[in-house]
Amino acid sequence: MTHLISDGETATGRDQDGVTAVRGRRRSIGTVLARWASDGWRPLLALLFLLFIWWLITAIELAPPYLVPSPQETWRTIVENPGYLWDNTVVTAYETLAAFVLSVVFGLLAAVAMVYSRTVEKTAYPLLVLAQVVPKIALAPLFVVWLGFGLTPKILIALLIAFFPVVVSGYVGLRSIDPEMLDLASTMGAGPIQKFLRFRFPASLPHLFSGLKVAVTLAVTGAVVGEFVGSNKGLGNVILEANGNVNTALLFAALIVLSALGVVLFLLVELIERLVMPWHTTVREASVTTTS
Repeated sequence: MTHLISDGETATGRDQDGVTAVRGRRRSIGTVLARWASDGWRPLLALLFLLFIWWLITAIELAPPYLVPSPQETWRTIVENPGYLWDNTVVTAYETLAAFVLSVVFGLLAAVAMVYSRTVEKTAYPLLVLAQVVPKIALAPLFVVWLGFGLTPKILIALLIAFFPVVVSGYVGLRSIDPEMLDLASTMGAGPIQKFLRFRFPASLPHLFSGLKVAVTLAVTGAVVGEFVGSNKGLGNVILEANGNVNTALLFAALIVLSALGVVLFLLVELIERLVMPWHTTVREASVTTTS
């Protein structure tokens, strides 16, 4: 009877722990969204001010309408072409996400290799800097000639542009841990894999997420650069066609949608950061509040 009671109490405790964990995750997501809502009025106010300046320029005709369309005309273009803009946005978003995921995978592998091998670090790091100096727009035509007009060259160009911030932030983050903590873990019997998963990698997350937020925005730029060089789909192609047809309203509409895509992806990475490291974001916000 005692065993039955203790087993029942154990099962009940496990159920309660599971419910508490689910509620904690829900609260964390709700807390993040509440913080965004409380902090969102500042960028929203700045955006409204820019919209007012834009409207004022077109209202008093400081620039001709065929060069700078009004906000009303741009919005009308978005409303009248939702399917066209959406289909091309999906293409650009796919290229961006594919390149970003690949940059995270290969960037982290390269960072880990450089941290654990002095030879790899001395060999690969100068090459990475040299590759970053080479303008990717100059390589884009070669990729199109070699790989065709499909999605592959666009993803490759975006990958090359987003790769460097991930490598650098991952490398700096993995090297930022206190060596005494690793020595302490070794004295407690932790192996290399345990030390990496429980100490080195968690300590690198603040640096890593800083690089990821830069990389995801650069991936959008890389995808558009690839579409500029050779493509019949994507927001970059929409911008080229609108420019060729002197359809500035469509051009501005594509730029707005492209900017919205970049902001959404940036906020998605920031949301993941806040969920993975709530302690770090809380400390950062507290320090900002104290200094302000």
